[in-house]
Formats: sequence, structure tokens, C-alpha cells
Amino acid sequence: MELIIGFISGLIFSIGLIISQMIDPQKLIGFLDILGNWDYSLAFVLGGAVGFNLITFRFIQKRKSLIGKDLCLPTNKAIDNKLLLGSVLFGIGWGLVGVCPGPALVNLVTLKSEIFILMGSILIGMFGFNLFEKKRA
Repeated sequence: MELIIGFISGLIFSIGLIISQMIDPQKLIGFLDILGNWDYSLAFVLGGAVGFNLITFRFIQKRKSLIGKDLCLPTNKAIDNKLLLGSVLFGIGWGLVGVCPGPALVNLVTLKSEIFILMGSILIGMFGFNLFEKKRA
């Protein structure tokens, strides 16, 4: 049941990314180009997502998932150097490539080499961070 719900959730998310055109790097770069030819249409996608979460987040905090498991919600509210550095690196990568990890996964079906290079880079970064954290600890 857990796999089925996960698959359906991912499918709905993917369809939303496709409908909103967030899988198109040019659309995203146009959204990020606020000093040039700014494409504001994705602001409505962002506003809809933030608005939905503002309304629903308080309700889900006291509930269980559809399969009865406790929800693992973040409790750390600290803004530290790791969060800031990670945010900056994520933003730079997103701005350079025009695709963040969710749309990149959806774009894997296009079989474009650039997307595979991007996903490989993301995986290398994730594994590199884990190795760094283990050595630091």
C-alpha cells in the first residue's frame, strides 16, 4: 500500500510539474530573470503551493499518513551555516541549469544527456555531503 500511495503521489506531482511547465528550463530561467525579460507566470504556481501549504500544514501536524504512520515533520528551526550554504548552492545550480531536482526527475523520460549529467551531479553532491558529515563527526 505504501508503494502504491507513493507512486500515485509522485504521479500527481509530476503531472502538476508538466501542466505548470516547470520542467521546461527556459520557462524557469525566464522566471528567475527578474531584471530582464521576466516571466511571472510561475509566481502563480509558487503562490498556489505556498497558499495551499499555509492552509493545510496546521491540519496535518496532528494526523497520521494515509497508511497510518506518523508523519515525520521537521522540528529544527535553526538557520545555520549548513542551511545557508546549501540554499545558496541549490539556488546557483537551479539558476545555471534551469531545473531543480523534482522537474529533473520528470525530465529523465526525455533521455537527454544533460538531465542525466544533472542527476549524476546531484547524486555526487548528496553522497559527498554524507561522506563529509561522517568524517566531520
